[in-house]
Parts: sequence; C-alpha cells; structure tokens
Amino acid sequence: MIKLSTIEPGMTKILEEEVTEEKTAAALKSGSMRVYATPAMCALMERAAAELADENLDTKEFTTVGVKLDIVHVSPSPVGMKIRAEAKVLEIERKRITYAVKAYDEKGEIGSGVHIRYVVVKKKFEEDTYSKLS
Repeated sequence: MIKLSTIEPGMTKILEEEVTEEKTAAALKSGSMRVYATPAMCALMERAAAELADENLDTKEFTTVGVKLDIVHVSPSPVGMKIRAEAKVLEIERKRITYAVKAYDEKGEIGSGVHIRYVVVKKKFEEDTYSKLS
C-alpha cells in the first residue's frame, strides 16, 4: 500500500540552474531564439516536483510519474541568467499529488502553472511499460 503521510500540502522544493546555450529555444528546437527554452523551464519545474516527492516518499520502491503540466511562459531569459524553479504541494488525493509550479529569473517571475504527478511502484510500472514490447 502506498502511503503519502510524509508528503503534505505546503511542502516546497526549489531548484536552480543557469541559462546555457544548450538550454535555449534555438538549441532545443522549440524556437529560433537564444533565450531560455520553454521545455527547459518545464523540465526544471517538473524535476523540482519529482525530487520533492522522491525525498519524502515512505520507501524507495515508490516514485512518481508526471501526467500533466499546464504552464505559461511569460518572460524571456538570456543566456547567463540564473533560473529558480519552485514546486509547492497544493493537494494530495490518494496517489495523485498536485503542485503549483513557478519559475523566476533574476528580474522576476517568468512562468507558472500546475503540475500533477502520480505515485507508482517502480518495479510494476517498469514491467507494465516494457510489456508493450512483447
């Protein structure tokens, strides 16, 4: 049985990274500009949520998988700027964890939204996934 008693609304995880050429829209092919790519911002937001869950689940046999990310990216960030992403637990319902996610550069908020993850048993999830190849 999966227990989420150690994960509570209000818990927050913050991650930081620098905008590098490899994280630009031009490099990731999500656009043509040398600015922080939306997929890079999404990945940092999702990573913050995933790490928050993984650090607080009752056992290492569980993990979480992302199922929804609904965000807006409202401001560009140049190469060299620092980015901070925050994931905050809003709600827990059975195996579903809903997060508020936000991202900031050194001048202010650049994106926000909602992210949903589900707690799964690692081994069973992987077995079920790879059974698609049979």
